[in-house]
Order: sequence, then C-alpha cells, then structure tokens
Amino acid sequence: MTEYPLQWKQMTVGVCYYPEHWPREMWETDLARMKAAGISVVRVGEFAWNLVEPEEGVFRFDFFGDFLSLCAEKDMRVILGTPTATPPAWLTEKYPEVLNVTRDGVTYRHGARRHYNYNSPKYRELCARIVEQLAVHYAGHPMVVGWQIDNELNCGVDEFHSEADQAAFRAFLRDKYGTLEALNRAWGAVFWNQTYTDWAQVYPPRRVPMDGYNPHQMLDYSRFVSESAIRFCRMQADILLKYAKPGDFITTNGMFGNLDNARMTRECLDVYTYDSYPSFGEAQSGDASANEFRDRESSRYLTDVRGICPHFGIMEQESGMTLLPAPAPKPGQLELWATQSVAQGADFVSFFRWRTCPFGAEYYWHGILDYDSRDNRKLREVSAFCEHMRALDPVCGAKSAAAFAVVKDFDNACDARLDSWHAKVQAFSEREIFAASQYGHAPYDTVWLDGETPLAALTAYPVLIYPHPFIIDPQRVELLEAYVRQGGTLIVGCRAGLKDMDGHCVTRPLPGLLSGLTGTDIREFTFEDAREPFTALWNGEVVRMPVFDEILTPAEGTQVLARYASNGYAGEAAVTERPLGRGRTIHVGGAFGRDLVKKLLAHAGVCEPFRDIVEAPEAVEIVLREKDGRRFLFCLNYQATKQEVRLKATATSLYDGKCLTGRVVLPPYGTAVFEIEN
Repeated sequence: MTEYPLQWKQMTVGVCYYPEHWPREMWETDLARMKAAGISVVRVGEFAWNLVEPEEGVFRFDFFGDFLSLCAEKDMRVILGTPTATPPAWLTEKYPEVLNVTRDGVTYRHGARRHYNYNSPKYRELCARIVEQLAVHYAGHPMVVGWQIDNELNCGVDEFHSEADQAAFRAFLRDKYGTLEALNRAWGAVFWNQTYTDWAQVYPPRRVPMDGYNPHQMLDYSRFVSESAIRFCRMQADILLKYAKPGDFITTNGMFGNLDNARMTRECLDVYTYDSYPSFGEAQSGDASANEFRDRESSRYLTDVRGICPHFGIMEQESGMTLLPAPAPKPGQLELWATQSVAQGADFVSFFRWRTCPFGAEYYWHGILDYDSRDNRKLREVSAFCEHMRALDPVCGAKSAAAFAVVKDFDNACDARLDSWHAKVQAFSEREIFAASQYGHAPYDTVWLDGETPLAALTAYPVLIYPHPFIIDPQRVELLEAYVRQGGTLIVGCRAGLKDMDGHCVTRPLPGLLSGLTGTDIREFTFEDAREPFTALWNGEVVRMPVFDEILTPAEGTQVLARYASNGYAGEAAVTERPLGRGRTIHVGGAFGRDLVKKLLAHAGVCEPFRDIVEAPEAVEIVLREKDGRRFLFCLNYQATKQEVRLKATATSLYDGKCLTGRVVLPPYGTAVFEIEN
C-alpha cells in the first residue's frame, strides 16, 4: 500500500454544485445556505466545457471567474473539475473521430456523456488545451484548493473500439510482445485458426458468434483500456502540476472496471476520491430483502478504496434518491451513510448534489434540496453531520485498524470479469468474507498487489486472505513466500495458481506455482451440486465447502485441518496448513463461506479484535481508527430499530463530550463515535 500525504488537516464537508444550472441571482443565496449548514467546499465545472470554450479556440473565463469571486466573498473553497467527460457539440461535429465506437462498430453520438475515446490524437490535443487554459486562469485563485480530472473514468463505458483505439491497441501489443509470433503464442492463436500474419489483422475484441471470445485477447484488452485511461489521466495531471499552487491537490473520482485504480493513483494523483451511493445495494438487487447487506455493503467497497489510498475523500456522497429504483434515505440514513464513509477512512465528504436538477438525464437524481429549494429534513441531517464532523477533527488522518487483509490485484480482477468460473467463486467469497468480517466485528483492509508492492505492505498484517488468485507469476509468489517465512499466515482458496500471466491454464499439477507454499497437490475438482452440498469436518464440527471443491493431497509436513464428509470424498483433505519459516500457508479447497472464514480467523488468532473494548450485536458495524496512540471507535446501526452496544472500557463521546461506560443505545440508523481511554 502506498502512503500519500494527508490532503485534509481537519474533517471537511463539501457539496457538488452546478452554477450553470441556476440563475446567477441564486448563487449568493445558495453559498450562504451551504455555509450556514457547515459546508466549506464546492466541486464545480466537470461538465462545463462549453462555458469556457463556446467555439473552437475562443475562450471565455468570466463565468467561473465571477463564481470564484463570489466564493471568495463567502469564504467557500473550490474543487475545479476538468470538463473532459462531456465534449461540446461543436467539437464532436467537427471532429467525429473523437467519438467512441461499440464492439459492433456503432458510433456513439453526442447527447450524453463519456461518448469520447481516450486515444484520439485530436481529442487528446483539445483536452490538453482546455485543461491548460483552465489551469492558467484559475489555478492561482486563492479559493481553488483542488482539481478533479475528468469525472468517473470508465463509468458505464469501459470499452473503446474507434479507429484510434484500434491503432493504439496494436501499438500497445507491439510494445509488449515485439513480434506477431510472440503475440500468437500469448493469445493461443492456434486455437480456432486465429493465427495472425500481419499486425493490420489485429483488432480489439469484435463481435463473434456465441460470445466465443479469445480469453487471452480479452485479458490484454482489459489491460490496454486501463493503460489508455491512465495515460489520459496522466496527461491532464502533468498539465495541472505546472500551475497548481503548493498544497493544492489533484484527484479523480471512481472506482470502475478495466482500470487499475491503484496504479493510476500512484502515478497521477495526490489523493483518490470515491463516489458512495449506498442505496445501490438495494436498487441493484431488484428486491431489497434479497440483499442482506443493502446499504451496509458500501463498507466493502470503501475498504477497497482505502486499499488504493489510505486517507481518501468522497467526491459524491448520496443525499437522496437516484435514477435506480430504491427508497429515499430514511430519517437518519443520510448521516449514517456519510459517517460510514468517515469510519472507513474518508477525511473529506462531499454530498451529491446541492439541489436536484429539474431538467436533463438526471432529473430524478436527488440532491440535498429538492426542486422547490425549501429547507427539508435532508438539509437538517447534513447540518447535523457537519456539526459532528467538527467534533471528529481529532480523527482526521487516523488509520483504520484491521484484523487481517484481503489481497487483490488488477490482473485477477480483470480475469474475474472475463472468466465465468473465476467470477462465480470470487463474487461468492468476497461477499462471504465481508459477512464474516462484519458480523464478527473483525474489520479487514484490502491490499492491492502489483510489481511495485513492497514486502512491508504485507507484513503489516498477521493474516492475508488471497481468495482465488487464478493468475499468478513467480515475482508475486516470491513476495508471498517472503511474507510467510517472516511469520505471516497466508490463506488461499480454490483455483489458486491455475493460470499464467497470459491467462493460459498451467500444465503442471495445481496449485501450480503456489505448490511450494501450500504443500498440496490437486487431482480432482468439481463445482458443487446444489442438491448435494459439500461439507467438511474441522475438529468434529461440520463446515460448508461451497461453490467449488478441490480434493487436496498434502505433501509430507503439511497438516490436514479439515476433511470432506460427503459426496464420495469423505476423508479426503479439504483444508490444509503448511508451516514455512516462521509462518504458514493455509490452503482451502473451496470458496470461502462465512462459517469457514470464522473458523479460519479463529484458528489464525485474529477474530473479534475489539472484544476488550466493546460488545455489539451483528446489526451494528464496529470500526476503529487510530492515531498517535489515540483510539476512536465508530458504532453504526444499519437497522430501523434501536440497538445496544456495551462499552467495556471508559470512553468519551466525541459528539457531546460525555464520559461513558457500559450500555449505550443507538437509535434507528444512529451512529456514535467514542475515544477509548488507554
């Protein structure tokens, strides 16, 4: 994990504002109401290219100049977005080559957003020019404190098939492989007669019958899209760096597919910001009752964000209903969701948006204020949150405490989107590890593994779970082995070591390159038949072995922790442990069900790390942030009923300064933050 300088010295609340959507006479009143609520930062400009360059080469700076002058009067700081997510009509009409194209060869047209492609030389030229013009004229303004590059890179559109992308993809592959012979080997092109004899024959994935895409081509294409987005981001960052004042930050907001966000942050940004919409957990399930986590699941995504940037910000925090059909935030939920972000590591929270827009594609994407602009419950909750944030200033910059870490990497994230087997086990295991962590009050961190990851990023945790590293290379195995030898516990699941970096299945006994770490051999494996679930016995207790099962053959010196108890495999090894150096590797021959994860954490000695300071029901999320020897305990109630927690140590409520111990009642959707006495 890369450490980044702290960008916020105190807890900060902002809001997304669109002065172009409102008459100028409303600006002053809006800013005054924001300040009265406790908001001190606005993000503006990310969709406003035409206001600065209404026609090619003609620049006007009065609109945002006037707005910034008013912000100076009202002492409102500003994050200025570069407007490259929505090129203006004059641009796309004159230069249609900047438009993106679908896999079927259909050109996206003007009228929405993200209809451009990253690799068009003309688009890069025009983007560089508008970014430089903005930076020259506004970077020195005292109220500008940060820059947001583009808006939500790869959001909704993470495939690019224009002629410029075809040329860039070929250049990417030439640089990587050098020759067509090497490319053909890496892509297994001999299969289905796909061998290429000229670079002009090579394209990004195009529509094929029965969705029978070459998986190795698809894997390289995912890497190419990420590379393209990062180059686009870096181009803008390099320009902004020339003009930004000392202390001003450069960021972008996301986290979307086909994009190595950890690498992008490391190479291009000062800080990473995320867009948190907890109601999506209900809306995307189709049936709110079908998703047991619902809004609580946002903590899982925030944990991944924290793995990218330990002290991140929230650029868009949900404040009302969205286009997706889900209920409005219930009384208390808006502040609960914002505090959830803070608990997971955010020191800056910016609500989306100040007022609901009455026109355009997002007229159902609600802000703090509704169309009528009247004061409402949401504004009162934002004001209460701002007051609490002032009380949480001591927490700013504190690190989140973790019992263990889940290891991820960009290559396997791509593979899990492309490979249906990988997708099934990975999605199941991620949700079940989260469930065991949440209900067992054992928070975890995410570590994003790549060629730049130092050993210290792993040794910070006593236990690592690398659920299903289908793709692995010798460099990563060497790093994992060093972690184990110095005393760490590494836990891997089924299908570990199945593929090389080209996505080829290895032709050696599984778990392939990881065999030396696990001390196991795999000769049989199967997906679980739902009618005959797999079980295993661990110290006489039955545990589920869900989704996919491998029969493990332990080598000499490898201990069996659990044996299968069903489906003709009774007595065969299901979970093993191999000591190595001062540490050990645990091999799970299946996916990670929550009960199995609880057994693993207990066996590794990292379950319930906060048992000495708090006792809480499963319905309450428990998070600890630490700084300079001080400990700050967050208690979040996601239920519509009150919940009780019991403080086992003397604590001071940061909200009201009261000294407490023993029973504390959280109201429905209520939160509490305590400083624990040492």
